[in-house]
Amino acid sequence: MRRLLENVFPFLHWFPVSRQTLRGDLIAGITVALVLIPQSMAYAQLAGLPVVYGLYASLVPVVIASMWGSCSQLHTGPVAMLSLMSAAALIPFASPGSDRFIELSIMLALMVGVLRLVLGLLRLGVIVNFLSSPVIVGFTNAAALIIGLSQFSKVLGVPFPRTDFYLGDLWNVVVQVPEAHWPTILLALGAWAVMHFGRKIAPAFPSVLAAVVLATGVSAAIGFERNTTVELDRVADATFTDMAQDYAAATESVERLTERLSDLNDRIRAREEDAGEGRSPSGLADARAEREQVEAELERAKAERNELTIDLHARTLSREEDRFVAAEEGDWRFNRLAEGNAVQLAAGGAVVGTIPEGLPSFQVPVVDQALFWELLPAALVMALIGFMEATSISKAIAARTGERIDTSKELVGQGLGNIVGSFFGSYTVSGSFSRSAVAARTGAKTGLFAIISAVGVMVVLLYLTPYLYHLPQAVLAVIVMTAVFGLIRVQPLVQAWKVERSAAVIGIITFLATLYLAPDLANGILLGVVLTVLAYLIQTMRPRAEIVARRPDGSLGGIEAHGLEPMSQEFVPVRFDGSLSFINVAYFEDIVLEALARFPSARTILVIGSGINSIDSSGEEKVREVAQRLKSQGVSLAFSSLKSQVRRVFEEGNLVDAIGPDNIYNDKEQALRVLQERERQRAGSAPA
Repeated sequence: MRRLLENVFPFLHWFPVSRQTLRGDLIAGITVALVLIPQSMAYAQLAGLPVVYGLYASLVPVVIASMWGSCSQLHTGPVAMLSLMSAAALIPFASPGSDRFIELSIMLALMVGVLRLVLGLLRLGVIVNFLSSPVIVGFTNAAALIIGLSQFSKVLGVPFPRTDFYLGDLWNVVVQVPEAHWPTILLALGAWAVMHFGRKIAPAFPSVLAAVVLATGVSAAIGFERNTTVELDRVADATFTDMAQDYAAATESVERLTERLSDLNDRIRAREEDAGEGRSPSGLADARAEREQVEAELERAKAERNELTIDLHARTLSREEDRFVAAEEGDWRFNRLAEGNAVQLAAGGAVVGTIPEGLPSFQVPVVDQALFWELLPAALVMALIGFMEATSISKAIAARTGERIDTSKELVGQGLGNIVGSFFGSYTVSGSFSRSAVAARTGAKTGLFAIISAVGVMVVLLYLTPYLYHLPQAVLAVIVMTAVFGLIRVQPLVQAWKVERSAAVIGIITFLATLYLAPDLANGILLGVVLTVLAYLIQTMRPRAEIVARRPDGSLGGIEAHGLEPMSQEFVPVRFDGSLSFINVAYFEDIVLEALARFPSARTILVIGSGINSIDSSGEEKVREVAQRLKSQGVSLAFSSLKSQVRRVFEEGNLVDAIGPDNIYNDKEQALRVLQERERQRAGSAPA
């Protein structure tokens, strides 16, 4: 009965909790919370959300995933890769940080959660096996670079307008280096120094939290944030005011066209459903044509707004009494639009700002049916990538602890965490490498440590958010950069190049494609999966097959690979290392016929079948056909070393009778002895 209850409620196996276990979980939970709080805020910004949503994602999902997961030391919550993938999937449909963007982020979390839950309940975690190691490494390296470099603009203190071409966006940041804000850079470097040297001097010290506290204190003390809102008629720079008005018009156009595009998608989907039910889809073609026109207009409006963002930031102003005038060395720059005919100017750096106090309330996620199918491919890839991350972490920890990991149960836990979390304002979450490693290192024994870390986040939301107002955004950017750059690994691709070059090439292609296709990371890994499957099919279609002979040590080796002399002109031993199935039977026939063409006087073609693991109906038919063809030319087809399952097919399909019982040998050595003896007998009986 207890085992049944533990299958439904896995957290029951935590109990009874000993004093030693509770102490280990308490220390680990507090330590992880010190890492989780700044990380979650940084990753929320990466996802295009206000920082408070990172804290929301560190509450309910953490608790639910720990209670229904499989690994006791796995910590679930916001992670860098899924944060970026979430933002990339949603940017085409809403502006980052907007109410619409927040709604879609929560909806995407619900979709990812449902997919993971279904995969877990159906025990389909094996799907992740389509992701080969080189593909995972190539994708992870590219994603780490994309994530890290996407924070470069915050370290410089310059805008980073986003489009569908990440490399172009990154170049726009590079050209703004001359406009960099030096106090922002210095604070970022200081935070990095605290984190880097803190870890080296005292690994157990919460260096990330220390960097956040110190940077926030310095920011508040020096007045790092200097913003002011002014009416445009107080700006005595006609070029600036014209650009600001154009920027406002472009922003309004983007919002209007985005809403119009959403309405058009709803109309088109409704008419497509009418067509599917046999009703006449009146106006469908016109609606599709209008959608193409609106999409083109939206792209132009976004491009214009992005260009104006950079141009406005590059134009500096100086304050003279109650007016602002153009000045090459001015302190004030455009920050954002304000209400009415006003703009906000900034002479300092960007800070987190006001964080709403209190816990997230229960709210049913808004499900936009028009965008459901558009977001489904990204949701599926995010579900698999997140599961891959969680599984990798769990197995690495289990290797040290000896804990048995159930990947399907972990999928269920991750799925439930995202589903329930979406009802409390959470965006997509997954298992975290860094926080799980901290938990394992500091003595976590059960998932209770994760609940304790969530309590720490709860305390921050209830009592400490006002103190985070002055936290520089550049510090959060440094936290992200230091976390993801540590994920970059080159050695696995070097090793793959030594072992299997085709796999290494696929990994490199995945890396380059992910970089080029960014921010749409899903397409990069999907390309890697397709190439992996194609490579596998090609390898399956043409398995290793070669004519073998004796090497000096008595073993068998390929005559081409090792430069060996043939064993005989009368029999040809051929090694075939692949299952006989519909996909490679033609290749099997080619190999046998090529062997006969090379040794035209041969009387027997011996197939060494130790590498044949299975045979299907197409393989059985092809063996029969080849045997009959050789027999008509006075040549026998023989097999040795067949595995039991393959021999059973030979017997049940009457292949043994078709080939001849004397041509089926238990092992290759027996076959070679018999064939050599026959050759000697024929040579002895030949007339002198």
